[in-house]
Amino acid sequence: MIPTQRGGEASKGHDATTLRGFFRRFAATVATAVGSAWAFLVAALAIVVWAVLGPHYHYSDTWQLIINTGTTIVTFLMVFLIQNSQNRDARAIHLKLDELIRAVNGARNKLVDLEDLSDEELDRLQHQFKRLQEREMRKTKAKKHEEHPEAEAAHT
Repeated sequence: MIPTQRGGEASKGHDATTLRGFFRRFAATVATAVGSAWAFLVAALAIVVWAVLGPHYHYSDTWQLIINTGTTIVTFLMVFLIQNSQNRDARAIHLKLDELIRAVNGARNKLVDLEDLSDEELDRLQHQFKRLQEREMRKTKAKKHEEHPEAEAAHT
């Protein structure tokens, strides 16, 4: 159980009776189902059946409209379901990473809410990390050279 701000306890199903809770469970279930090999096979089979029926319907506008309408509706609905699942996953990952940053001694706590920074601030931070990486690479290379100068000379 996770403590809530009101002092009570929250469980995974605390919003089970709300529309939000229903949609969360529905979106997760559908996203899992449509991401399976079986869902792909069903979709491929539907396209094959549609293509095979083409000659029977003389490749009419109605025949084309069926596949266009069907795929458009499915795509439109799937965007919302998949976006919901991705938003939840991203939020959970951010919370886990925030907890790790807070728990590691010496970590910069200002990195906790990184997703709220502007693009310019993110660019500056990325540049800082790139400089740190280059500095570490130079240190590693110098250390290797100190430990094995004859190997480095033979290599060059």
